[in-house]
Amino acid sequence: MGARRSRGADRRRPAQRSAFAGTGSLTAVAASQTMASRMALPDGSQLFIGDGGLETVMIFEEGFELPEFASFTLLREEAGRSALRRYYEGFLAIAAEYGTGYTFDPPTWRASEKWGAALGYSPAEIADLNREAVAFAREVCERAAGEVPVSITGTIGPEGDGYSPESFLSAAEAEEYHARQVAVFAAEGVDMICGLTMTYVEEAVGIVRAAAAAGLPVSVSFTVETDGRLPSGEPLREAVERLDAETGGAALYQMINCAHPTHFAADLAGEEAWLGRIGGVRANASRRSHAELDEAQELDSGDPEELGAEYAALEPRLPDLRVVGGCCGTDQRHVASICAHLA
Repeated sequence: MGARRSRGADRRRPAQRSAFAGTGSLTAVAASQTMASRMALPDGSQLFIGDGGLETVMIFEEGFELPEFASFTLLREEAGRSALRRYYEGFLAIAAEYGTGYTFDPPTWRASEKWGAALGYSPAEIADLNREAVAFAREVCERAAGEVPVSITGTIGPEGDGYSPESFLSAAEAEEYHARQVAVFAAEGVDMICGLTMTYVEEAVGIVRAAAAAGLPVSVSFTVETDGRLPSGEPLREAVERLDAETGGAALYQMINCAHPTHFAADLAGEEAWLGRIGGVRANASRRSHAELDEAQELDSGDPEELGAEYAALEPRLPDLRVVGGCCGTDQRHVASICAHLA
C-alpha cells in the first residue's frame, strides 16, 4: 500500500487511481443538511468515530502529491480544500447516520516545525497553517449533517519517522518540541489534542505533558508491528502502563492506530486494568507489515466488511472503547462497516 512514515500515505503516486471516489452519496447527505454540529469530548458517554486514511485517500483516490506526506499543504489550493471538504463531510454524514460523535482531526499530522522546515516553511508559516487548519475544521462543521457531536482535535504526529524512528527524543525534548504546536492549538480553542502514530513512549509522554501544561485534554495513539510491539520494541501493554505511570494518567484515553487488528488482537486478552485505558482503535485496512507497506506500489484497501467484523470482535475486549476509525488504506466504506457492525 505504500504508507511509509504516514498514518495513511505514500511518497509515490499510483499509476492509476482507484475507481472508488469515497464520498459520493455521503457528501450529498452532508450537503443537504445545514444544522450545526455540537462540540463535545469523546468522554465515553457515546461512541465517536474518527476519519480514515486521509493521506491514502488524497493520494490514491484524489490524485494529489503529498510531499513529506504533508496533507496540510492541501489547504493552500482550492482543489485541495475541496477534496478535504468532501472527505470530512463524508465521515460527518456517517456519524449522523449512525448517531455517533466525530473526532475531527484537521490535516496537521505533519504540521510541526521539523516537517515544515523540510518543505521550506518557517516556524511562523507553520503556525499559520495550523491556525488555518482549525479554522477550516470549523467551517466544515458549520455545514455538517445534523447535530453531530464533534471534538475538533489538534492532531500531532511524530517528530520523526512514523514507522521506524531514526532517533529518540527524551520526554523533556519531546515536550519542548510539541509544545509549540500545542500552544497554537490552545490559542485557537481546539477541544483536545491527539498524538497519532507514536513509535516510542518518551515522545508520547512529552505530548501528554505539553497538552496538560496548556490545559487541554489529550489522547495518544501508539502504532505496533505485526508482533504487537511498538517499533521501538516495547510491548504494547508496557507502553500503555508506562505512559500512565510517567504522566499520572493524564491522558483522557489511549489508542492504537496504523496497524491491522490481527497485529494486536492477541495481546488484548484477559481483564487486566491496562485494557481499560485503550479507548480508541484506528486500524489499517491491510494485514501487511509496515515494511511490506513501505515497498508496495499499489493501495491495499483490504475488505471493509471483514474489518468491521474484526472491530466487533475487539469490542468486548476493550471495556472503554469510545473512538473507532481507520488509518492507512481505509475510507468511508471501512468506517461505515465498522459502525454497522458495532451498532
